Amino acid sequence: MKLLLVYTITLVGLLFGCYTVEAQQMKDRPNVLVIYTDDLGYGDLSCYGATKLQTPNIDKLARQGLRFTRAYTTSATCTPSRYALMTGQYPWRKSGTGVLPGDAALIVPTDKTSLPRVFKQAGYRTGIVGKWHLGLGTAVAKDWNGGIKPGPNEVGFDYSFIFPATADRVPTVFVENHRVVALDPADPIEVNYKEKIGDEPTGKEQPHLLKMKASPNHGHDQTIVNGIGRIGYMKGGKTARWTDEEMPLTFLLKAQEFIGVDSKEPFFLFYSLTEPHVPRMPSTMFKGKSGLGFRGDAILQIDWAVGEILKVLEQSGKLENTLILFSSDNGPVLDDGYEDGAVTQLNGHRPAGELRGGKYSIFEAGTRVPFIVYHPKLVKPGTSEAMVSQVDLLASFASFLKVKLPAGDAQDSQIQWAAIIGQAAKGRASLVLNGASYALVSDNWKYIRPSNGPAVYQLTNIESGHSEQAQLYDLSADPGERVNLAEKFPERVKALAAELKLLTTGSN
Repeated sequence: MKLLLVYTITLVGLLFGCYTVEAQQMKDRPNVLVIYTDDLGYGDLSCYGATKLQTPNIDKLARQGLRFTRAYTTSATCTPSRYALMTGQYPWRKSGTGVLPGDAALIVPTDKTSLPRVFKQAGYRTGIVGKWHLGLGTAVAKDWNGGIKPGPNEVGFDYSFIFPATADRVPTVFVENHRVVALDPADPIEVNYKEKIGDEPTGKEQPHLLKMKASPNHGHDQTIVNGIGRIGYMKGGKTARWTDEEMPLTFLLKAQEFIGVDSKEPFFLFYSLTEPHVPRMPSTMFKGKSGLGFRGDAILQIDWAVGEILKVLEQSGKLENTLILFSSDNGPVLDDGYEDGAVTQLNGHRPAGELRGGKYSIFEAGTRVPFIVYHPKLVKPGTSEAMVSQVDLLASFASFLKVKLPAGDAQDSQIQWAAIIGQAAKGRASLVLNGASYALVSDNWKYIRPSNGPAVYQLTNIESGHSEQAQLYDLSADPGERVNLAEKFPERVKALAAELKLLTTGSN
């Protein structure tokens, strides 16, 4: 009997000990907050050299954290970049990962490991607030008035509060955990990207109703919502439609609420801002504040939102154990469909800094983006020249959290945890980039595959990088890609071209 009692006490002690160790390990794991902006350029922040506007809250993160000078998205546009971040896979490996319309079906696999699923498997409470743009449902035709699935919740997010695509595309509504917010059943939503539906005014038919003039030929002349012409046609859902000025504030509130939840579990939050993507219609308190048009005002609004998020983290006692990553989905663009002062009031601001190109481009400004990592204990502060890519976040966090990835999942994601937290000076050896063409960055060399197309995109006035000739740049000496060295180093061109071809065999 005594032996049984001793055995029982020992077993209980062991179990309790295991529980307390596990609980302590969970407690010690950092919260993770990814702040992801939309179309923010490499030169748009004062901590990256901007002088015409100041971003003190983001600068503080950079000063106290790690600021990267060679961080990349995989792509020069939003949907493919977000796909790579969520899946750990180059987007060109899968068809249908280009810029999606607002009624697209979900393109993130529900049966594969995703970034949020890594955290979920590690015991985290997961959430997304903001822009999604990776599709919803199983088909284009969907009922916007019932449960809309699959979506973010089916790929690993416990909580989601999003808008479906971009602010310039219909439907202009919030979707919270499968359902449109504030929808009136008597006024059902319909969406169509092929033909006009309903009798609501369009920018093309009634331009006098617009409070922001649309640039010609960009397609922002369809259904008018909140005085702004959109891409696509929409009818119904009038009580559910957000206004552009309050939409970012709603996302901020939802992000703050998610962070503030009292929980024993650490959290992972993907806070996906819409700024400074078009249509730029900042909240009234920021209009005119930058002197650089609404685009500059929207960047100041981003910085303010970051400050408000930091306040909530501090007030809730979570800042000391929260890993914050700040970045953008692709490079900058000024005129992307609306006349909002971004071009006429540029005032010497350089959204791409010293880099060449911008959004849509295969040049550096298309894919090299701001990237800041902060944690008071985990991250070594300073500036890093290590080459890192957002596609590597999945494998890196899986390694850190000891989550095993099944064979075949996240095939392009590399473990770069040491570089991400500043413990290693080198990151990736090579990276495939996709914009107007394909490029391979190998150490400090960048090879751009020959391609056909306009040298400058007329609608956006951005250099595309298209050239019938091979291009080779030494990024260490020439980050602005001004001197093509292809003729000087033909053997290097040949080797990089062969490597890129091998990597992209079977791509779209």
